[in-house]
Amino acid sequence: MTETQGTGIVLAAAAHPDDIEFMMSGTLMHLAEAGWELHYHNIGSGSCGTATLSRDEIVRIRTEESRAAAESIGATFHPPLVDDIEILYEDGLLRRVAALVRRVQPTILLLQSPQDYMEDHMNSSRLMVTAAFCRAMVNYRTDPETETTSQDMAVYHALPYGLRDQLRQPVEAEFYVDVSSVMERKKEMLACHKSQKEWLDHSQGMDSYLITMEDMCRDVGRGFSLFGYGEGWRRHSHLGFGPEDFDPLGGSLGRLVHVNLGY
Repeated sequence: MTETQGTGIVLAAAAHPDDIEFMMSGTLMHLAEAGWELHYHNIGSGSCGTATLSRDEIVRIRTEESRAAAESIGATFHPPLVDDIEILYEDGLLRRVAALVRRVQPTILLLQSPQDYMEDHMNSSRLMVTAAFCRAMVNYRTDPETETTSQDMAVYHALPYGLRDQLRQPVEAEFYVDVSSVMERKKEMLACHKSQKEWLDHSQGMDSYLITMEDMCRDVGRGFSLFGYGEGWRRHSHLGFGPEDFDPLGGSLGRLVHVNLGY
């Protein structure tokens, strides 16, 4: 990983409440320790994450849970933009997401995998990539209209939930961040989403969402022949974002980053 001096703003963006907690939050905590300013955004409201509650009630609950999770790591919370399953790669939503990117002006953008079992996850990743790509385009009008920004940016994709793509094939990480030292805090952050234990048990057969998250992080670490827990990442192409060797995440986290030499 190329050494990079300085700190700045990191934006973690995902589809639903608790997606960031599952796949990205340990890396966020380490970046905060390194002096980075954290921003937290779920494009979707969590409206479909229940088998019993009304749309308005579950959105209220899950927004409160997400806000609490963001506050637990000192991150600025940005409200959702649409309901679940309405995260579509379309003009209206893209302009709203682009406005957020211009307003926050991140140097590091942490996103979900472009390959994942769920369309909302993949569409969120794609929307954020395009929004970041057009951050400096003066003739691209956002909603609301927001001043352009032209800072170098590095885009990183987390591993997919379940560590496999939509065709059940394993997805290999380019590098992993050791999150062993923050695993308890990562579990506490995920536990803010109390409404999801019953829903995930009901819809996806998880005995415990906390155990599931911990097991995935252990599997990532094991994949690198290292003990402990990890979060896996792949870097997006630098084209349109910054210099080829611009790697602020690797430069900031140093020894916590382990590169997959066979990637």
